Amino acid sequence: LSLFLWLNEYFVIPIFDFLSKYIGNAGIVILLLTLIIKLVLAPVQFKSYISQAKMRILAPDIKAINDKYQGQENAMVRSQKTMELYKKAGVNPMSGCVPMLLMMPLLIAMFRFFPSCIQLRGESFLWVHDLSAPDAIFSWDAQIPFITNYFGNHVSLFCLLMTVTNIIYTKVSMSGSSNQMPGMKWMMYLMPVMFLVFFNNYASGLSYYYFVSLLITILQTFAFRKFVDEEKVLAKLKENQKKPRKKSGFMARLEEAQKRQEALM
Repeated sequence: LSLFLWLNEYFVIPIFDFLSKYIGNAGIVILLLTLIIKLVLAPVQFKSYISQAKMRILAPDIKAINDKYQGQENAMVRSQKTMELYKKAGVNPMSGCVPMLLMMPLLIAMFRFFPSCIQLRGESFLWVHDLSAPDAIFSWDAQIPFITNYFGNHVSLFCLLMTVTNIIYTKVSMSGSSNQMPGMKWMMYLMPVMFLVFFNNYASGLSYYYFVSLLITILQTFAFRKFVDEEKVLAKLKENQKKPRKKSGFMARLEEAQKRQEALM
């Protein structure tokens, strides 16, 4: 938690205060703050996209290995062949997760920033009368067990827009990934709905930030697809497979663990 407070104290709050000196509308300030954050994270997101593209390109080869070595009795061989493919292609299967882990502290810092930001209290933007409170467009008096405790007795428009945009982003990010399991697809689409439940009672400024952030992420994804030639990436991977490669520490430890497990079996 101290890391998130450090990010807010030395990065988010100074930028927000600086923008607020020259811009009187808090909604525009949040928009510019979001653009700055996305600009800072762009290299990390590009790195993550490249890693995902490599895994997507290798998906047919991985499927061929899984089809050739089916059954629980071939699980060890299947795993070894997959790791050998990664090693020859020069692909680290964990490299796509590392950029996401680097982004998490900032995302959580923003989650902590908006509910406690005093400057947002009473600030209006578009249809929102108070960016520090939910922007309810529809409400009811009935108290529904469980739903009222978490979702509230209203529907927040920015939270609803964030959820719809999140579903669109999920569809965009999953398009072209033919090796996705049906159960995993269902879970990916369930997450935005869960966010709708959790964020509906939070500050509208927070939902507005995530909504804009998701819109920019969708645009970035289309831009990455336009400028990244997957044919060239595939050619590079094929070229890497022909070169003798030194084992990375991760791959060496993984192979050693597989050998120990095989010896025990």
